[in-house]
Amino acid sequence: MSPPRPYRSDVSDARWALIEPVFVTWRARRTGPGTAARVHDLREIVNAILYVNRTGIPWEYLPHDFPPYKTVYDYYAKWEADGTTEQVHDLLCDKTRRAHGRDTQPTAAVVDAQSVKTWGNVPETSQGIDAGKEIKGRKRHLITDTLGLVLAVLVTPASVHDTVGGKLLLDDLAAAHPRVTKVRADGGYQSVIFNHGAALGIDVEVVQRPRTKGFEPLPKRWVIERTFGRLMRHRRLARDYEALPQRSRAVIHWAMANKMSRELTGESAPTWRFETDIPATTS
Repeated sequence: MSPPRPYRSDVSDARWALIEPVFVTWRARRTGPGTAARVHDLREIVNAILYVNRTGIPWEYLPHDFPPYKTVYDYYAKWEADGTTEQVHDLLCDKTRRAHGRDTQPTAAVVDAQSVKTWGNVPETSQGIDAGKEIKGRKRHLITDTLGLVLAVLVTPASVHDTVGGKLLLDDLAAAHPRVTKVRADGGYQSVIFNHGAALGIDVEVVQRPRTKGFEPLPKRWVIERTFGRLMRHRRLARDYEALPQRSRAVIHWAMANKMSRELTGESAPTWRFETDIPATTS
């Protein structure tokens, strides 16, 4: 019997080699009842998580050639809770920066936020209304480096103002990346974030929108807009489907891990368009 065909979201041998040591170490540390009977391949668990992340399906709709969906979700939840997911993300972030000739510790960053609608399973207490965007749901607050790689992420109700989320992000940024001294923001952030940044030794600068008509990328800030666009290519992020905000944060980390591992191995991201030529029709 021939082996099953891989899915386009599966990690290649080269991509798995980048992150395998983290999961091998994680499994070696686990002791206690039930840990001796390890029947599931960790690579297949990762493939299943990436399949959900990329396609956006509910967990219970995982194809049967993956491990049982409850098992996959259990690993997904454990890795989020104990920091393994973030460890994988940060490892790939360091490797990507080095591949671009950058130091692993950035000195400049960009902050922005994105409001998205939620699904029916999200509790009312963890969502809100973004009056400016007229969206009921959650808000993703991100800080990226100048390559567009995520340095800090926070998920809140959409009613939380960008400035409030930005202050919390600056705290996380200062703790994890103390060499960052410059953060660029848009005009939606209020003066209180500038004072908060100054107290942390970070200069927060507003990048003004150009006065010309039509679309024009904002100088220095376009990288974070590109990151939001790349995240939305992962259908699990088209809405916020996670009941817990921290699990939404993990979805973002997995999406970025998918993007960075493909870049590091020179693999192009899969497209959902047909690759065959479609003959033109005449009316």
